[in-house]
Amino acid sequence: MQLYSTFDNDIYLEMAISTLEKKGVNKESIYAVPLDNRTEERRLFDTIHTADGTTLIDIGVALGTALSVVGASIGFELAWGPIFWGLIFGFIGFMIGFAIRLLTEKVFKKRKRLSRGKSPEVILIVDCEEIQGELIENILWEHLALGVAKVK
Repeated sequence: MQLYSTFDNDIYLEMAISTLEKKGVNKESIYAVPLDNRTEERRLFDTIHTADGTTLIDIGVALGTALSVVGASIGFELAWGPIFWGLIFGFIGFMIGFAIRLLTEKVFKKRKRLSRGKSPEVILIVDCEEIQGELIENILWEHLALGVAKVK
C-alpha cells in the first residue's frame, strides 16, 4: 500500500517523517518530493480556457455607470445632449476604473506576492503494509497534511 500526502515545506513535514520513522517505517519507504515554484509570472489576462478568478473590469463597470449618470445629467445643458455625454462619461469612467484595477494587480499585488515568499509544497510518499495504513494516515493528518490519498 502507498500513501500520498502533500505538506507545506515547514517543520510539520520534518516532524511527520521523524514520527513515521519512530513508528517503524523504514527510511527507504519514505520518499519526499519538493514541488518547484512557478518561475514565469502569471498572465494578467484570462483566456477562454483558463481563468484565475480575478476580474479587471469590476471597478471600471461601476465607475462607468456612475459617470454615465453624471454625464447624462450634465448633457441636458451641453450641445450634444444627454445620450452622447452619458456615453462619453461612461467610457471615461470605465477606462479610469480599468486603469485603477490594472495598477493594483500589476504593482501592489505583485509586491504582496513577492514579499510573502511562499515556499513550495512537498509530496510525501510512504510505502507500507495495509496493517500500518490507518496509523500512518492518522500521523500524516496530525502533522497538518494538506491532503492524503491511499493506493492499495
